[in-house]
Amino acid sequence: MLAPPPIVLPGQAFPLGAHCDATGLNVAVYSSSATRIELCLFDRVDGPPTATLSLPGRSGHVHHGHVVGVGVGQIYGLRVHGSYEPRAGLRHNPHKLMVDPYTRAIAWPAQGRELHHDYRAVDAAGEPTIDTRDNARTAPKSMVVGDDFEWGDDRLPAVPWQDTLIYELHVKGMTRLHPGVPSALRGTYAGLATPPVIEHLQSLGVTTVELLPVHEIYDEPHLRLRKLTNYWGYSTLGFFAPTARYAADQRPGAAVREFKAMVRGLHAAGIEVILDVVYNHSCEGGPLGPTLSLRGLDNRTYYALRHDDLREYVDVTGCGNTLHTRHPQTLQLVLDSLRYWAVHMHVDGFRFDLASALARHGPDFDRWSAFLGAVHQDPVLSRLKLIAEPWDVGPGGYQIGGFPHPWAEWNGKYRDTLRKFWRGEPGQLGELGFRLTGSADLYQRANRGPQASINFVTCHDGFTLRDLVSHARKHNLANGEQNRDGSDHESSANWGFEGPSDDPAIEELRARMVRNFVASLTVSLGVPMLCAGDEIGRSQGGNNNAYCQDNEVSWIAWEQADASTLGFFRHVLRLRKAAVLRRRTFFTGARPPGSRLHDLRWLHPDGRELSPHDWADPQTQAFGMLLGGDAITDLDAQGHVIVGESFLTLINASARPVRFQLPAVARAWARIIDTRAADTQAVPLPPEQRCYDLVPRSLAVLWLTAAQAT
Repeated sequence: MLAPPPIVLPGQAFPLGAHCDATGLNVAVYSSSATRIELCLFDRVDGPPTATLSLPGRSGHVHHGHVVGVGVGQIYGLRVHGSYEPRAGLRHNPHKLMVDPYTRAIAWPAQGRELHHDYRAVDAAGEPTIDTRDNARTAPKSMVVGDDFEWGDDRLPAVPWQDTLIYELHVKGMTRLHPGVPSALRGTYAGLATPPVIEHLQSLGVTTVELLPVHEIYDEPHLRLRKLTNYWGYSTLGFFAPTARYAADQRPGAAVREFKAMVRGLHAAGIEVILDVVYNHSCEGGPLGPTLSLRGLDNRTYYALRHDDLREYVDVTGCGNTLHTRHPQTLQLVLDSLRYWAVHMHVDGFRFDLASALARHGPDFDRWSAFLGAVHQDPVLSRLKLIAEPWDVGPGGYQIGGFPHPWAEWNGKYRDTLRKFWRGEPGQLGELGFRLTGSADLYQRANRGPQASINFVTCHDGFTLRDLVSHARKHNLANGEQNRDGSDHESSANWGFEGPSDDPAIEELRARMVRNFVASLTVSLGVPMLCAGDEIGRSQGGNNNAYCQDNEVSWIAWEQADASTLGFFRHVLRLRKAAVLRRRTFFTGARPPGSRLHDLRWLHPDGRELSPHDWADPQTQAFGMLLGGDAITDLDAQGHVIVGESFLTLINASARPVRFQLPAVARAWARIIDTRAADTQAVPLPPEQRCYDLVPRSLAVLWLTAAQAT
């Protein structure tokens, strides 16, 4: 005898999504254009529905119902009835199962025939015809999860911006090949919080990890055809669900608890967790992409459609669609998702992919858009670390310096200027001066401090640091796009050598350039960000767009770590403890009251101040930067800096050696860094030494020590 169908009561319109109470499950779904929404219940993720129930309640545009006796662990999907009129922007197809946008876990069936497009064919006029084949067995499905988790005394580390060192990583790639992580945990959330990983992060001084997208991912059809995946994860299906692909426990829904345990473990070590989030577009792509959730629920609400043809999407993301964050319901979806990750998952902040797309008002960027205004007044979100990738691919989308306080920004100008300068391009000095000192030209006019600038040389998108100094051109054939993808203008290796070399001189130059970049990053005012694996010399074989390489190309090869590079990173990053690099205001060039030194001086190699002519001379490639203050340094027994502020950075990006006259502010200096070698010992210079020699393409840092102060 078949069991009777569950009893469905009208239920409540709030909160959106599926939530359990003492008697059952309340389901609430927004759709302004659906005529009816059905809830399909499943016993198995790849089985047929055991019950199909119409949601009987409707409050405004929210369809809702309360299913008696259903609870945590229930697998479900949504069938949405309504018009299928692409010319009117309507894409309802009840033959396709939709994922609940508010689901906190997504269950995946075994591989099978995918019928996830709402159309069967497209006629000569570009009009899609509805596909009536049912996809319930193979469609991804929503799952009910509870909020129970023992957080203990977990609390946000709340690292001040001026003390922050960000480490951008991929959850899987970080530990997939790590020999110190238990094999069952490699490549997972659980693996990321194991002692060997935490110890490595702490040895670098990392305060904050930034995770590439962990929202549930749907791989684009073109990648599936090539048997590839969206490894980076910028193809979001569920804004509330941690992706199951990074869970050690592969039972449906288990990723939620494992993610929370990872956050708790990192917090216990004092390490913050920031999520790279993708709210600018979804995995459904353009008009010919799959219909999995938002398109089938309410296409006109969730996506920005072209006014001249509602079949088409506004696309300022390069991914086929753009979320319509000016609509209050779409804005609510984004804000509800952010608050869920902050409140229930305890994350410390967010880095927003293509953030300009979220803040557009029509065709223009609006620094007081609905999205930015809503975040600004939110009592939870406004207190977290908020980082914008301040560009998109639409007109006027490049908005470095355009986001309001308290936002920080990925400073793409910092990255580009550092690369150009060390590559030897002329005319970079003026721009470099701003970048090394916190980019006041970008942030000061809006009353934002140096910590608004997230300084980086490399990130997930592009060459690794080792590849940046080793390849003059990209090598992306494995991506299946005939090497047309990825940037063509990224390399800093312009000295005529391509790829690995047996010449020790070439390899020594490349190692020195790696040291130059990390040393430059360290002595720059602002918030430094490292790309995972750069500290051990990770290479992707010259692939500068490894977004689809879920393999040894992208995974960090820990057993091939370059020990000298790692030692140098650990040594140089200790300089971030210097108060002068953690200051919250820009340099003025003045002498603070009671100080013996100006806070900033720019020096010519002959010891004089840089003149306007020097700044304007495109051939100026060697200079000194003296950062002064009251605190002075000292060294421990091993020769490591233990406290300090005043130091002198000498930079020579030219192809010839340069002799620097040392300023007469001390009887002697201690050399902390010289990138000609991977030396990690501080060496006091003789008191009588008044000059310092730099080899071509190198950098040195000298400190004024307590014993030698004048």
